Amino acid sequence: MIQQTPSVLMIRPVAFRYNPQTSADNFFQCRASSIQEWEVHPAALAEFDELVRRLRLEGIEVEEVEDTLTPETPDSLFPNNWVSFHDDGTVIFYPMMAENRRIERRIDIIENLIEKGFVVSRFIDLSSFEHTGKYLEGTGSLVLDRKNRVAYAALSGRTHPEVLKLWSASLDYEVISFNAFQIAGSDRVPVYHTNVLLSIGTGYALVGADCIDDPNEREKVLDSLEKTGHQPIYLSEHQVEQFAGNVLELERAGDLPILVMSTCARNALNGRQISEIESRAKIVDVPLPTIERYGGGSARCMLAEIFLSHHSAPEERSLSIYDFY
Repeated sequence: MIQQTPSVLMIRPVAFRYNPQTSADNFFQCRASSIQEWEVHPAALAEFDELVRRLRLEGIEVEEVEDTLTPETPDSLFPNNWVSFHDDGTVIFYPMMAENRRIERRIDIIENLIEKGFVVSRFIDLSSFEHTGKYLEGTGSLVLDRKNRVAYAALSGRTHPEVLKLWSASLDYEVISFNAFQIAGSDRVPVYHTNVLLSIGTGYALVGADCIDDPNEREKVLDSLEKTGHQPIYLSEHQVEQFAGNVLELERAGDLPILVMSTCARNALNGRQISEIESRAKIVDVPLPTIERYGGGSARCMLAEIFLSHHSAPEERSLSIYDFY
């Protein structure tokens, strides 16, 4: 018998720090002076461990993997950018812009999941697009409405139309692409990842519509959300800056889904927004100030959902990942 369980992959960091290779276009990321450099990793590790603890308390199965000291991967706790898992058994590796993020891709992690009984039937490796400077950073670049097979993508240096087209054809998704912006100093610049301004829930969607400057593109996104049964909960640009869009709904068997976010994100929401969310999901928030400040990502970025089916019998095994090369 094959069972589907709510699972997420999380990578426990061993050397988290500010990554200058990602800071050029990630304006959520900063090198703060409130703590010493040597204090950054222990603080981030404590935040990571607390998020794992809270998820497990809520009945979410966490596949926790320890990072390795070499090669050095300061952003390894954001696995959703290099891999995605799909309910038809597909695993996808993605092309990453920063060179020191490309080495986060680990076949051994996929092999380990297979050994645990997760079913992989297809492997797609898009990483060769890195050779031509074309990127698509997983479910950072893509916000997926898996039920309706719609993918939302804010175009940027990390989200290239050519890779989007191939991804869409490979998975048979409709892609809604658009341009989104934020204020950085005196400039209005592209938002680096779609998942900081949009999150799809059950019957609702948190959307930073004010970041979509073109009214036609904004209408296209909102029309698609409404046609697929998602009531928009509008976020201001300030709320987006506080990671209120970088959240993720996770389903639980026989219970309300949970909406996972940072405490910073929750504090940015107003009472009406919280009430609208809580009518459909339980909010679970965890303080992530170090990870947000130095990494420029929040709770959603730390979670790679595993939609693969899972064998209940240990003797049942899927093919090795090497069978797909």
